[in-house]
Amino acid sequence: MKHNPAFVRLVEEARGHVQECSVESVKQQLEEGVPCYLVDVREDHEVASGMVPGAIHLGKGILERDIEATIPDKLATVIFYCGGGYRSVLAAENVQKMGYTHVWSMEGGIKAWKDAGYSLTVKSAGMI
Repeated sequence: MKHNPAFVRLVEEARGHVQECSVESVKQQLEEGVPCYLVDVREDHEVASGMVPGAIHLGKGILERDIEATIPDKLATVIFYCGGGYRSVLAAENVQKMGYTHVWSMEGGIKAWKDAGYSLTVKSAGMI
């Protein structure tokens, strides 16, 4: 997808304040049962095509409104992902501003997850 230049600049600026992790490290955490929340910030119609197993869905449009009710522990590890790794950077930056301290954005988003050959699920789970 071709993104508008102002959006890309915004994401690149936010990227300087956000930690990113690879799909491989997320997959390893899932396999090892490392406690964390994996949050899909894509739109409803995108999520319908599948999610990373164990992820919860909080679309970018409602994330800041609902994150504290969904994940009240601001010390919990929270990993965000989207379609390609742009919106998740913005989500991570905003949630950090809200006081969450162990926040990551999954590089490459669900596209990188699928490109790595990892499976998807159509059902959200919750805490992983």
